[in-house]
Amino acid sequence: MQEGIKNKESLLAHMNTAFALTGEETAELISLFAERKVKRRGFILQQGDICRHFTFVVSGCFKMYAIDSNGKEFNLEFAAENEWISDLTSFYDEKPSSVYIEAIEPSVVLQITRAHLIYLYSNYPKFNSTFRIIIERKYMELQKRVLQNISATAEERYSNFIQQFPKLASRLPNTQIASYLGITSEFLSKIRKDLAHKR
Repeated sequence: MQEGIKNKESLLAHMNTAFALTGEETAELISLFAERKVKRRGFILQQGDICRHFTFVVSGCFKMYAIDSNGKEFNLEFAAENEWISDLTSFYDEKPSSVYIEAIEPSVVLQITRAHLIYLYSNYPKFNSTFRIIIERKYMELQKRVLQNISATAEERYSNFIQQFPKLASRLPNTQIASYLGITSEFLSKIRKDLAHKR
């Protein structure tokens, strides 16, 4: 019980960084999020399913990825502590997802359904603003990544990855980072060696 309260305190602290919540807003938020523990390699979304939850990561790490016709994985996004992850298209349109969201580490998350999120939007303008900021930041990250894939070298993309995800760089296996960057693990190892020599 104490652990569950502590986990929801993480969410409250995160939300309070945008706008200070009243007692009523805090109580509503806590009541509408459900806690879930996810084992390593466990899924919170699989391709073909409808994304039913907007997910806040309390602890652990997730990857969102797609699989091409040859069975190759392409990592699209990572989310660790105090970050959000969801297939927003599937979540809002209520249509089957084209991606997977899988735990890379044993994880604890807090999840809210679409209906409960819309309830918060409708009854508490502060939440409407807060979640809009969250989604806008996700869009900015995606736009930045698309531009990097078009114009940046593999070494520049790796350097940007380290700057954007400093804690994840040491937690994730080479294979996961390489998939995100669109290169092979061997090439990533070479980039790391070259950067180490430059330092």
